[in-house]
Amino acid sequence: MNSRPKKSCLRGPAPSPVLFRCFLFACILLFILFALDCHNAGGGASGILLTVIDQGWLGSGPRLAPELEEFTRQTGIRVQILSAPEGAVEQLATWRELLDSRAKTPDVYAIDIIWPRLLADSLIDLRPYVPKEDIAAHFPELIALYTVDGKLIALPHNLNEGLLFYRTDLLAKYGYGTPPKTWEELETMSRRIQAGERSNGNKDFWGFVWEGAPSEALTCNALEWQVSEGGGTILDENGKVTINNPNTIRAWSMAARWVGSISPPGVTAYREWDAFNMWQAGKTAFMRNWTNAYVAARAENSPTKGHFEVAPLPRGRAGFAATLGGNGYGVSRYSRHPREAAMLVRFLASPEEQARRCRNSAEPPTLPALYKDADVLGPNPYVSRVLQVHEGLALRPSVPAGKMYPDVSRAYFEAVHGVLTSKQSATQAAGELEKDLITLLKTSAVTANGTSIEASRNPR
Repeated sequence: MNSRPKKSCLRGPAPSPVLFRCFLFACILLFILFALDCHNAGGGASGILLTVIDQGWLGSGPRLAPELEEFTRQTGIRVQILSAPEGAVEQLATWRELLDSRAKTPDVYAIDIIWPRLLADSLIDLRPYVPKEDIAAHFPELIALYTVDGKLIALPHNLNEGLLFYRTDLLAKYGYGTPPKTWEELETMSRRIQAGERSNGNKDFWGFVWEGAPSEALTCNALEWQVSEGGGTILDENGKVTINNPNTIRAWSMAARWVGSISPPGVTAYREWDAFNMWQAGKTAFMRNWTNAYVAARAENSPTKGHFEVAPLPRGRAGFAATLGGNGYGVSRYSRHPREAAMLVRFLASPEEQARRCRNSAEPPTLPALYKDADVLGPNPYVSRVLQVHEGLALRPSVPAGKMYPDVSRAYFEAVHGVLTSKQSATQAAGELEKDLITLLKTSAVTANGTSIEASRNPR
């Protein structure tokens, strides 16, 4: 989830690809000009100014501000944060434009865990700058995701996983001692609480909200339903399309049943903040969201503070699954200050900073050792539950799909969205998606420069 200022779930018509691309490029130019002005202005004891383009924001300010202030205090190197679009698709387009143009700024990029193979050619190998023991201290699956052809192109900074948020006061009110363990229990509990709250005058109350807009967020949600039901992960480790199977069809059909029954009809337009706004407004008993939504929900001024908890997502026939998210930081090949930028990346990923951040904002660390640290867990006992969820991770197929991952994900979330909006049955959608993905992956083998034809036609 990208934690940004609250937005309405109401959206106007989508802009044309040409207009969108022009607007995006204009924004990128403004970013670059602003950053260049800052670089030319100099400042700081070292005379060096680094720029970072980040993904996540908390409230109305950049989440990295305290860390960057400390880095400057220790090194004398100043750091400027650049703004970024909200959505993951738009962020990736911005990152690519900047790196493909060989822009000298930003120096440091936030790298989503599904982007390494898309951006690796434009990022430096961090291994010469980071001690081996520092690298080995992170979860090995994260290091593996950030390693491309032997290059470590980013260091993990934070862990993000899909979680079930539930209202403890409402569960107690309706006689439930524990959150739902299965999807069937979730449906039953949602219906009962929803009916009870509506009969008490809360007419627009719903049982369960989640992210159903045609976006990367829907890929994450649908993958959790699918994996928990035994439907696999879209592509297997060898890149074979595995989507068209009875378990996947059952999972999609289950979710489609929620729309308009325990979930609002508009859930098919919700992204993370849309679902969170419903949650904060007290209009739902359960929510699927990311671990960093916990940070905002437990803030001092939050209306849900003290009235909610988190648990693993419900189980399907094959178990429970939580999509792995999060980001790290990498250094541009075109940075004027690669050594200092690598120093910043190492600082942001360090045990000291991760522990401080976890104590202050409850962001889960990427270092297993910190989950055994009582000083870290004391203020945030929920972090131990994150480790439990970590055992049921669902990985998006960014490794087998390689540079085709954005196209694979788009085809997937559009197919699922068609099911959720009753445009086609789950059986029809799975069959057509299988054919589309096979064709897409075959086409990619003959596309020049590692950029897919579909991506070239639809830059978003």
